[in-house]
Amino acid sequence: MKVLNLIRWKNLLLLILVQTLLKYALFPVFSVDTALLDWQFAVLVLATICLASAGNIINDIYDVETDSVNKPHRVIIGKSLSETTAYNLFIALNVVGVGLGFYLSHAIEKSSFFALFVIISVLLYLYASYLKRTCIIGNIIISILVGLSLIIVGLFDLIPVITFENQANQRMVFQLIMGYAGMAFLLNFIREIVKDIEDINGDYVSGMQTLPILIGRSRASKIALILTCAPLISLIYYVIIYLYSGPLKVAYFIFLIIGPLLYILFELFSAKSKKDYHKISNALKLVMLTGVLSLLLYPLTQL
Repeated sequence: MKVLNLIRWKNLLLLILVQTLLKYALFPVFSVDTALLDWQFAVLVLATICLASAGNIINDIYDVETDSVNKPHRVIIGKSLSETTAYNLFIALNVVGVGLGFYLSHAIEKSSFFALFVIISVLLYLYASYLKRTCIIGNIIISILVGLSLIIVGLFDLIPVITFENQANQRMVFQLIMGYAGMAFLLNFIREIVKDIEDINGDYVSGMQTLPILIGRSRASKIALILTCAPLISLIYYVIIYLYSGPLKVAYFIFLIIGPLLYILFELFSAKSKKDYHKISNALKLVMLTGVLSLLLYPLTQL
């Protein structure tokens, strides 16, 4: 169980869910052509999970000092698991993830796609070892990687089988994936700032230069509040322009995505304590989950 907590198994389940829903809920509705067989798609998911797990492990290795202040009850490395064992797991998961990526890239005859897995692996290491300690850059990098976990499904399953006849449909669905990826980027970026505010004490002790440390908790909170308006306004526009004729979709987006975002907005306006920001962080994670589950609306509304 300690190893599962180390690799953030709940986050990995969300990753598996979104990739699976893209493949089996979204793609069939639009009758797109796909490059990956079911077992090859499973390999893609496994490769993504391996790299994400490795990233979580190396992040915890470098965060032992910070977590000892911010979340002492969650520290695993050095207590339940030695640092050497953690490093070995990190290396093994990276080798498996990059190796599976190498295989898939050649299987779909897009050998250059292999570089994507190497880049992800390197960025996760750089994030944990250096970029996380910098202002904003680390937040942006990890949020890009979250969005990329969706885009990679389209890259490997849609792009390789684009033809002159199907290109309009394939690109339309890929653009839809990009929309979800963009929303995932925004929500995760906001959550990263909120988590930095929540963890400001431990980060300060560790010498990090996060946004709340540089400009203060109050100003960072206001920036998070302003940023929350971006997905909120985008979703309201999307509902009005594209979903107005589908009552189920409208109700889902209003009550399960837009409503919680409004709640987050008001909470950011009044948040003061570490507990307040922890609650906001969890609310953002919930919105990411309901956003992922909205992919089920596509097949449900076709019934």
